[in-house]
Amino acid sequence: MERPGEKLKRVREQLNLTYRDVFEASQIVARRRGSEEYAIALSRLADIENKGTVPTIYRLYTLCAVYRLDFAEVLHWYGVPLDLLPVEALELGLDETHPVRFAPHGTVTVPLPLDQEIDLDKTTFLSHMLRRWGKMPLSLLQGLDVRHLRYGLIGLADWSMYPLLQPGSLVVIDQNLRKIAKEGWTNEYDRPIYFLERRGGYLCGWCSIAGDHLVLQPHPASQQPPTLLAFREIDIVGQVTGVAMLLESRRPRRARTSATPAESPNP
Repeated sequence: MERPGEKLKRVREQLNLTYRDVFEASQIVARRRGSEEYAIALSRLADIENKGTVPTIYRLYTLCAVYRLDFAEVLHWYGVPLDLLPVEALELGLDETHPVRFAPHGTVTVPLPLDQEIDLDKTTFLSHMLRRWGKMPLSLLQGLDVRHLRYGLIGLADWSMYPLLQPGSLVVIDQNLRKIAKEGWTNEYDRPIYFLERRGGYLCGWCSIAGDHLVLQPHPASQQPPTLLAFREIDIVGQVTGVAMLLESRRPRRARTSATPAESPNP
C-alpha cells in the first residue's frame, strides 16, 4: 500500500515541482500566515516523502496549498477520517444538550435519478434504493438555503421534551426563526420548540413570554416544572424544525427510581 508520503511525492512529481520549488512556496505561505510553522525545509520534505515523517498540521496545510489538494482527503491518507467526525461525536453521547458545530466538509449521501419516482405520501422502504445513491461534497450545499441552519444534540440526561424529543436526538435549528410565537398551533406537535443558550449550557423546549422573562415549558410527560428565564440571560438560537431520533422503548430514568412504595403500581 502506498504510504501518505509517497502519495505526496507522486503529486509533487506530477506537478514537476522540485524540493526547492516547494520550499520557496512554503516561505510565501509562512509569510502570509505570519508563522514559520508553515515553512517546509528541504530536509523535512525529504523525510516526509521518504521516511514516513508525519507533517504538522501547519506544514500539511502548506503542502495542500502548494499541491492543490483537499485537506480532509490528505488527512484521510494519514488515517484521520475527517468526514467521520460527526459520526464519532454521535457515538460519544453527552448528558448535556448542546449545539453541533461541525463545519460542512466531507460528503453527504443524496439521491440520484431513479427509474421510478418515490411517492412521499406512502411509506417507502429505502434499503434497496440506497445502493444507487451517490455522494456530493457538503460544501456544495452552501449554495442551497441551508446556511441559516444549525444542529444540536439533546443530551442523554435531558428528558425535558420527552417523548417528542428523545434524549440523544439530533435536531435541526432554524436561526431565522428566533421570535417566540404566541399562537398558531392546535396541538403539542404543532407548537414551536426553541433551542436556547444560556450561561452554563443549552435548553430546549416550548416557550412563552411573561413580561421581561421567558417561560421555558417542558413536556408534561417529563414531570419537570417550567423555568422562568430573564431575556438578558439567554440567547434564542432558533426554532427546532427537524429531528432525527431512535424510537426506543426507553423511559425517563426518574420514572424508574423516584417511585415510593405508596406510588408503585399494583402488581
